[in-house]
Amino acid sequence: MSLAQHLPILPIVLPLFTGAALLLVNERRVEFKAAISLGAALALIACATALVAAVAGAGPLVYRVGDWPSAFGIVLVADRLSAALVLLAGVLGLAAGWFSMARWHGAGPRFHALLQFLLMGVNGAFLTGDLFNLFVFFEVLLVASYGLALHGAGTARVRASLHYIAANLLASLLFLVGASLIYGTTGTLNMAELSVRIPAVASADRGLLDAGAALLAVAFLVKAGMWPLSFWLPGTYAAVSPPAAAMFALLTKVGVYSVLRTWLLFFVDDGTVEPYGADVLMAGGLVTLAFGAIGVMASQNLRRVTAYSLVVSAGTLLAAVAVRDVAVTSAALYYLAASTLGVSAMFLLVELLERGRAPGADILAVTAEAYIEPEEELPQEAEVGFAIPGSLALLGSAFVLCAVVLAGLPPLAGFVGKFGLLHALFDLDRLSGAAWSLFALLIVSGFAAIVALARAGVRRFWVGDAQVVSVRVVEIAPVFLLIGLCVAMTVGAGSVMEYLRAAAESLHAPAEYVRGVVHTR
Repeated sequence: MSLAQHLPILPIVLPLFTGAALLLVNERRVEFKAAISLGAALALIACATALVAAVAGAGPLVYRVGDWPSAFGIVLVADRLSAALVLLAGVLGLAAGWFSMARWHGAGPRFHALLQFLLMGVNGAFLTGDLFNLFVFFEVLLVASYGLALHGAGTARVRASLHYIAANLLASLLFLVGASLIYGTTGTLNMAELSVRIPAVASADRGLLDAGAALLAVAFLVKAGMWPLSFWLPGTYAAVSPPAAAMFALLTKVGVYSVLRTWLLFFVDDGTVEPYGADVLMAGGLVTLAFGAIGVMASQNLRRVTAYSLVVSAGTLLAAVAVRDVAVTSAALYYLAASTLGVSAMFLLVELLERGRAPGADILAVTAEAYIEPEEELPQEAEVGFAIPGSLALLGSAFVLCAVVLAGLPPLAGFVGKFGLLHALFDLDRLSGAAWSLFALLIVSGFAAIVALARAGVRRFWVGDAQVVSVRVVEIAPVFLLIGLCVAMTVGAGSVMEYLRAAAESLHAPAEYVRGVVHTR
């Protein structure tokens, strides 16, 4: 086999070997470890770019590990959507690792190794072709995320991380039970095989199959951040270190991806009956979107505003998936990429904005009694890099651009994604009440983000306590890298939309995906 044929497995083995190698390096050589980690992230981006180009030209690539038949061995499937998400993971890994070089990678042990293992788990979840290995890769990314959530210590961080760990351990248990029930009724966990066997399941076994699918959905929706299963998300994401939070913005998308992939693959919409769980998914998405918008408006802390913005994006995506329309799905995929880049950039930027301010200053500006929180314990390691002159102007520019993306204002990618969703909803043959609700909530959530972010921006840059802070190149450069990608997505919106339209068509008509896996036996 040529190297190009091994592309689907490279995004998994590259971070695996890099993370293992980093464990062998002395913890004191943190700069050396950072150089290896960033080099691996660049290599991952190169692999993912090649994978995107390959699947765009040749369709889904199926890779059988060890050349075992797909029904017995590990099978990886790279299609347009999974390749694009692997590329997104590589970019976020580069930005998070780069930003951490200022201080955070020295705030605790094994930061870069954990980051690489997290990338391995995320990429594996995007590329795997069966439910059991999806569970395995979920566990890999979760174990790494537990370490990153606790990285840097601090009372608030430990308390929030324990909630995160407990919720995700329960979700993993439900995942295992659900997969077991599905295997018991169908005899396979290969996702392509399941799409063929599920319609033929005997009516006597249908109850067990539905129960297994429901448990599996709950496990996915915990990770996707659907209300009320997202009770742990705002507190945890607001408390963890900025580079970890920037990566965690992608973890909710792993849950959304799992719902999108399995639901459209297992329950084909033939127009005769409502697909299994469609009403629940739509209602959950709408409530999550409303809950996120309320949280954005109610939060006085910019970290929590950003965390609730992530809940808004999760609700938007879940509701859009429930519509089961190609145009809506393709616009939702564009919105997924844009919102992830915007939220990750804002998580990195928040630490720079809060530097030099009294802990909880925004909270105390409203009411200390209602919102006071324990002081965050920041590490005191020496900083690296050079301070940038005019840092306040840079921070202000970065904040405005991030706010524009999160609120969905023109002209950046957040607006293109939201406008695409609104346009696709209007083009539906029959605009249902749920679609109207999604339409209205998209506008309301954008308005809530504008108000909350404008309020935070005014407090930070115009009130009397605005201070000029020292900002390092290694801190601000990753922020502008992510913002720059949002700008690039806007400039190349036509090409990106065309690629994602093809990805959405493949999701809604998975015959090519199924045929590619089943025929490789």
